[in-house]
Amino acid sequence: MMALLILGMILWVGAHYFKRLMPQQRAALGNKGKGVIAVAIVASLVLIIIGYRGAPTINVWYPPSFFVHINNLLMVLAFWVYGSSAAKGAKAWPANKTRHPQLLAVKIWAFAHLLVNGDLAAIILFGGMLAWAVGSVILINKADPNWTPPPAAGKATYIRLAVITLVMLIVVIGIHSWLGVSPFS
Repeated sequence: MMALLILGMILWVGAHYFKRLMPQQRAALGNKGKGVIAVAIVASLVLIIIGYRGAPTINVWYPPSFFVHINNLLMVLAFWVYGSSAAKGAKAWPANKTRHPQLLAVKIWAFAHLLVNGDLAAIILFGGMLAWAVGSVILINKADPNWTPPPAAGKATYIRLAVITLVMLIVVIGIHSWLGVSPFS
């Protein structure tokens, strides 16, 4: 099963980097290329999920229990950062300060999960996602180095973002609990 996880990670990275590393080949696919990439991403997620769920537990390190609290705080931050990019026009912090808030959220999510999961499969999954997000930022910035920060959002956007962050937190806690993984222990 570890092989499926690794294959899924390779497919995930390849599908996302295809446009950046092989722009002529991607352009040659035209609009149907979007469908091909979407299928590759869905297939990579299926492989990642099956591979991760079925991978044997091979402990590499044993995280201290208090890291759970740090993870949970970082996850609230990750939801906030991801959501900050959603508003049209003016953006909430940090989307008005960073060019890649969604990738920053993935980096926070991956790092938070590396803190609390010391098994090999988790290190491959979350470490791989962290490396992918870092690489994506580098590739995007290299391809288009110019960026103009959007204007800062008003109070209403921050209120909506706080509500969305809370709802996402509740949903993710529910999903983790349904899967039998307590995010609090």
